[in-house]
Amino acid sequence: MPSGPPITQFALLAAVLLLAVAVLALVNRERRSRFARAAEPASAAPSGEDDGRPPLPAVVANPTKIAHLDGELAWLAQRAAELGWQRPLWLETRVDEPGTAAARTATAAGARTVIAYGGDGTVRGVAAGLVRSPASLGILPMGTGNLLARNLGIPLANLDLAVEIALAGRERRVDVGLLEIDVSGEDEQPAHDVFMVMAGLGFDAEVMASVEPQLKRRVGWLAYVVAGARRLRGRTTGVVLRMDGEEPIRRRVRSVIIGNCGTLTGGVELMPLAMVDDGWLDIVVVAPRRLFQWGAVVLAVLSRAPTPGRRPIIEHFRCRSLEVRAERPLPIQLDGDPAGEARVLRASLDHLGLNVRTL
Repeated sequence: MPSGPPITQFALLAAVLLLAVAVLALVNRERRSRFARAAEPASAAPSGEDDGRPPLPAVVANPTKIAHLDGELAWLAQRAAELGWQRPLWLETRVDEPGTAAARTATAAGARTVIAYGGDGTVRGVAAGLVRSPASLGILPMGTGNLLARNLGIPLANLDLAVEIALAGRERRVDVGLLEIDVSGEDEQPAHDVFMVMAGLGFDAEVMASVEPQLKRRVGWLAYVVAGARRLRGRTTGVVLRMDGEEPIRRRVRSVIIGNCGTLTGGVELMPLAMVDDGWLDIVVVAPRRLFQWGAVVLAVLSRAPTPGRRPIIEHFRCRSLEVRAERPLPIQLDGDPAGEARVLRASLDHLGLNVRTL
């Protein structure tokens, strides 16, 4: 591993506090139950609502997250049959297709529920293909963070129960975050994407992009702490925030985080007021100007107390729409996945735009 910057007593303090968050996460971390999977591909037949057959479910799986893809036990097919559904239509994500096209294929085949079987990236990809669809999203959490599942109360340690929720749970309508990514700040055709948990510009996105895959596989969420501790040093960037078309707010920041819901790994509430169906974007602006101030950032998050001073180190806002315009291109993340760099982000919500199966 490449070595980080020289460690001062302040850097050590910040790293210790970050590690405290990791310990909290590990203490509260649910252990996944071991299971076998063997749902075989099904033909893309209609759901059967009109011919008396049970409804059709679909599974969109990230094969890199699931062991025993070629196993013999038809666990999902058996559970579907027990809950009154047909054998699931089985689809897989690819590097260039995170599940959006697969979700649309599933609904075109008549699927009533489409289950995202993977991490937050797979959930986000499938959700993007189901926005304003009559089909509902089910979640089988198999990632490192599983943040949408955590915010919705879907169990991480009991996949059998998670399947039952995905197929027999109540339907709940939730908001979908909409993001416009303007790379240059003057793009005539900016890219569009969605997020279900949080989008970020700056430090948090830089950390997500720098996590070492091997370390992540070995230690899970703690790998993000390691990557973050190495990048505590860095310069702030001038940004202009415009919320709901009001007067702009100017700040020098390390990170701007846009939330649809606010609970992180270990039950840490980055955005205590955020709810996934309230129609509001929750904004966190992180602006430490000295290395030691990262400690104050961590303490403020853990204690939920505002930071004092004329120029707070961390600020919270709520709005319906947001434009963030940075003086230079900054890294972007969507639900923990790196999404390149841009100078301008525009965020809004599709209020109650998605059906999700929950407890």
